[in-house]
Amino acid sequence: MTDTTHRAGRREWLGLAVLTLPTLLVALDISVLFLAMPALSADLGASSVQQLWITDSYGFLVAGFLITMGTLGDRIGRRKLLLIGGAAFAACSVLAAFAPNPGTLIAARALLGIAGATLAPSTLALISTLFKDPQQRGSAISVWALCQFGGAALGPVIGGVLLAHFWWGSVFLLGVPVMLVLLVLGPLCLPEYRAPAPGKLDLVSVALSLAAVLPAVWGIKELAAASGGKTLPLAALVAGLGFGFAFLRRQGRLRTPLLELSLFRIPRVGTVLVAMLLTASFMAGSGMLVSQQFQLVFGQDPLSAALWFAPMGLGLAVGALLTPALVRHVSERTAMVGGLALGVPGFVLVATGNGLLPAALGLAIVALGNGPLVALGTGLVVGSVPPERAGSAASTSETGLNLGATLGMALLGTAAAVVFKHGVHVPAGATAEAGETLAGATQAARTLDPAAAHELLASGQAAFTAGVTTTAWLSAAAFAVLTVVVGLALRRKAGVATAASPAASSEEKVPVA
Repeated sequence: MTDTTHRAGRREWLGLAVLTLPTLLVALDISVLFLAMPALSADLGASSVQQLWITDSYGFLVAGFLITMGTLGDRIGRRKLLLIGGAAFAACSVLAAFAPNPGTLIAARALLGIAGATLAPSTLALISTLFKDPQQRGSAISVWALCQFGGAALGPVIGGVLLAHFWWGSVFLLGVPVMLVLLVLGPLCLPEYRAPAPGKLDLVSVALSLAAVLPAVWGIKELAAASGGKTLPLAALVAGLGFGFAFLRRQGRLRTPLLELSLFRIPRVGTVLVAMLLTASFMAGSGMLVSQQFQLVFGQDPLSAALWFAPMGLGLAVGALLTPALVRHVSERTAMVGGLALGVPGFVLVATGNGLLPAALGLAIVALGNGPLVALGTGLVVGSVPPERAGSAASTSETGLNLGATLGMALLGTAAAVVFKHGVHVPAGATAEAGETLAGATQAARTLDPAAAHELLASGQAAFTAGVTTTAWLSAAAFAVLTVVVGLALRRKAGVATAASPAASSEEKVPVA
């Protein structure tokens, strides 16, 4: 059972402060590159394909290695893996900052992704080691969620500030002092934990997990592209799904599996995991489209668009941070279900509003309501396994969020692209790209006479807005359904497990509030 008599002291809270550093950085590094892309592409001479790989290789490798690294930390020691990952992250950040060509930068970003995958589950698993008291653990997980999603929201803003004063490599060098602090204070503030009988790391499972995640993520992203052949992405997606099926079959036969499939056999935990994946999908997909709308329809420069977009991530962070205070007055079930319900009017505001403020406010409302699900759901997932498997459970939660975001950007991006193609009117003389994307239409308008250019831009912006509206209505409907499903799944005689439930290996062992 969880030791409820041991409350964390100054050393544990200082350890949490240290853990926030890599959590912030891993999240920030996903989005900090957005505004730097034009400058580094011009400096390095990166082609359009190379630009895609510079952007995506980090996320691909984070997603591909999360499951492996979460389990590896349980086996070799969570603090040890965290410090190894921190040192590797700092070294790769320097390599990326001074990359002389696109190939080197792509390789550095890929290595950063592998290092990032060691950091994310280790931080969350170490929180379960530091905080034995359920209430304190719930508060600590809320702080972790604040850093996780606040970092992603602040990435473009911080990148814009750095680019206003320094060269593009500065966005990578930001990671060096942060990781140096981790390497100095980590051994002093963080306890070591490894499973007492971890078993061997199954290398076949590692290979199958990579073979499932990497081609599937790539295929989804490529299928979301507005143009280009679909045969290879479809083949990659099918191959990834096939390897994923083989991976799941193998996990069911292993005594110490790489992925905690037992989590999905606990109805409440499995439902929360699926809900977190789906909410990440709709929020990331809608956020991507609205961030483009800020620039291409509302005419904001990249830094201004980033500032308008920041409330979404900050809303999620604030919602997660306020969750411990909220659950003192309402049940965890009420907090999660009520938060999901709040997403419905948020998306309706995005769909019906016309302008910067309604779009930014609508996304912020959605994100604020999703905070309790992330904070309480993450605690429920990690707390539903024995302590020696916390790293694996953390990686399961993290993988769901990452894959959910990838799915959302691909699927909602595809839906918006279909609406755009049917709505845009391309005048004679314009290039084919004008009918594919609003960016293509904007570029093509520069080559047309004023009247034709105005017609193309007006129809393109209207068609893009229609795509955003359509996906926002779809998202509102999805959140309404999720509100009902999660509410029913979490309904029990005495409520739902707390955010920091003691370890349990079956549904009956998860305590109720």
